[in-house]
Amino acid sequence: MPKPKLIVEVVISQLFAENAFLMHLDGRTDCVVLDPGFDADAIIDRMEQKQLTPAAILNTHGHADHIAGNATLKNRYPHCPLVIGQREASKLTDPIGNLSGTYGVALTSPPADREVRHGDTVEAAGMTFEVRETPGHSSGHVVYLWTGDTPWLLFGGDMLFQGSVGRADFPDSDPRQLVDSIRRQLYTLPDDTIVMPGHGDPTTIGEEKRSNPFVRADRLP
Repeated sequence: MPKPKLIVEVVISQLFAENAFLMHLDGRTDCVVLDPGFDADAIIDRMEQKQLTPAAILNTHGHADHIAGNATLKNRYPHCPLVIGQREASKLTDPIGNLSGTYGVALTSPPADREVRHGDTVEAAGMTFEVRETPGHSSGHVVYLWTGDTPWLLFGGDMLFQGSVGRADFPDSDPRQLVDSIRRQLYTLPDDTIVMPGHGDPTTIGEEKRSNPFVRADRLP
């Protein structure tokens, strides 16, 4: 029996050009939302058009542009669990920690319903995601890996981009950790793994290992 197809859609929040992802298996009416940004209403509209109901909201990290839609989604779907890395959870309710206070916005999110650690799995809407801790861009950043078919999909937040990497100049960033996390947790994945980044276009692990000017594999220790 063939595996159900995973359908992934992106809703771009124009304010920071942030990618929110909507994932569901073909034939199912439940879905997973990842990193809802400032355009939560557009995400809800997309779900309603497709007659989908969220089974989980996943956050890769707690920066404002990736959590801005949490409150709107939780208000609309109060029983939908909100999931984030354990070391990142405090940022949800802390405007200074999530950087919104720096811009005079004081944005907050509802608290997490579940805090995950490295090696945990999140099961929702018929999908299973492996959690990998990837500190560097933020101290508790995590990525979510889907291995339900090939190629695998990595929802990588703000770690690795097409030809670039996430910023490492925030108060809890660490540039050495960023490179180490990419080397140990991302570059050990199969080369054909598709990286769905928090900003910009998708890429693959193999392409970034070959050509990324910040973390090319042949320039790593």
